[in-house]
Amino acid sequence: MASRILLNDEVVVISGKDRGKRGRVLRIINKQNKIVVEGVNIITRHLKRNPQNPSAGGRVQRPAAFPACKVMPWSEKDGKGVRIAFGGSGREKARAARKSGNALENKRGGRRG
Repeated sequence: MASRILLNDEVVVISGKDRGKRGRVLRIINKQNKIVVEGVNIITRHLKRNPQNPSAGGRVQRPAAFPACKVMPWSEKDGKGVRIAFGGSGREKARAARKSGNALENKRGGRRG
């Protein structure tokens, strides 16, 4: 089955503390239906120094995973988050905005997760 959100997609957050923020999908966790988005849901991790990496102690801020249902794919042509429709069949299946019909470009740079 085709996925509505892919790796490296531009997405917009539709609910929660980061509502309205846009970012690129860094990671997809399919089993938990969660994603990690660049610059969204930032957490602070307190890391302890260890012998393998003695300079890596302190506080590190990084994006954390959150539910994939809280984002919508961003369409540059429409200028907003869009719902997805799938057209075609088999390997020719493509994603498009449901209202306008504008095709979403695939910026895939690796596996889906």
